[in-house]
Amino acid sequence: MVAQIKTAQIKANQPKTHHNQTNQPKTNPAVTNSPKTTSLVTPIKGNVQVFIAPHRNLYADIIAQALRVAGQGTQVLLVQLFQAGINQGLSNPRRLVENLEWLRCDAQRDLSNPEIELTDEEKTAVLELWDYAKVVIKSGNAGLVVLDEANLLVARSLITEEELLNVLETRSPKVNIILTGVAMPESIADYADQVTHRRN
Repeated sequence: MVAQIKTAQIKANQPKTHHNQTNQPKTNPAVTNSPKTTSLVTPIKGNVQVFIAPHRNLYADIIAQALRVAGQGTQVLLVQLFQAGINQGLSNPRRLVENLEWLRCDAQRDLSNPEIELTDEEKTAVLELWDYAKVVIKSGNAGLVVLDEANLLVARSLITEEELLNVLETRSPKVNIILTGVAMPESIADYADQVTHRRN
């Protein structure tokens, strides 16, 4: 009689099983509710450098850097927005080496002179180069873009400071940009990765 009671107690303490769940795979709630994995690798974006100097000459080391980058097989665009060149402009680029495209404004006089007022044709010539540079910066068709005297675009009211900043912010991650000028808008200097002031 005691043995029968013990057997009944053992059977009563066994967990209940449902026959319709025996063939279903067990799921782990921790696995099903785990967050999606994300990549920890952040793509490196090109640098923005600003060079400020009291003189307007294009610096020799910037030219050297452009030549070095082009010599390594990377496309380089160098745009002198306000330095004129007869029979130049967007339709007549100069090439120092295979991968370096050098553009100057198609005008008959020095457009950076603060004492002159730009004609409509001269404004159009400058903005034509700017529009071309914007496309290259956005698309990443060049690994390095040099914008000489970019500050004058804003100083001459050809574009707004916000437009220049927006072009830098929305550039292709592949593009490095160098801006030169005797001064630079504060928001551009603040955004740049490197700002170099030269005294002479």
